[in-house]
Amino acid sequence: MAQNSIIAWTNNTFNPWMGCVKVSAGCKHCYAATLTKNRMGLDLWGPSSKRQVTSTSYWKQPFAWAKEARLAGKRMRVFCGSLCDVFENHPTADATRPKLWEVIKATPELDWQLLTKRPENIASRLPKDWPLPNVWLGTSIEDKKACIRRDELVKIPAVVHFLSLEPLLEDIAGTLNLEDIEWALIGGESGPGFRPMDHQWARNLR
Repeated sequence: MAQNSIIAWTNNTFNPWMGCVKVSAGCKHCYAATLTKNRMGLDLWGPSSKRQVTSTSYWKQPFAWAKEARLAGKRMRVFCGSLCDVFENHPTADATRPKLWEVIKATPELDWQLLTKRPENIASRLPKDWPLPNVWLGTSIEDKKACIRRDELVKIPAVVHFLSLEPLLEDIAGTLNLEDIEWALIGGESGPGFRPMDHQWARNLR
């Protein structure tokens, strides 16, 4: 089975488009902004920047993964949005998202992991036949201020609600409500100038 992602908790990554806007402390050292600018030479970050939709051939990949999963009799996870935010309020995102929903519906063998820092936008950007049985909804939380995102997330029905608590910037165990959360990822920041994480913060959450 294909393993084309270096991310430990998924099998594949898929980006319907690239680009975003930094919205909180967790975005300060955004790897996606650095990757698209330094390695791809693209200016896609910020409120006035464009978003680049990925190629037609790229959009065919999920169908190949679905076929592979079907033949193997095993589900495959797809992290959607490593270089964008699926629920960003942006003209390109809003125009492209309906196509993404159609791909998700056409690949029931895949569990699509949609992670956002904008859970308040989810309800207004879902397809009419929501909930979809192969979509996991998640939000990123890095500090106490961001814990409110959990409350927005669980308002939306989903087969799995998950949290990405990375980069974890402070102890949020006494603030974060984990009720109705089925899955959580905890991690620190990496790269130049990284902000250290105390391992005890993770232990407290566990």
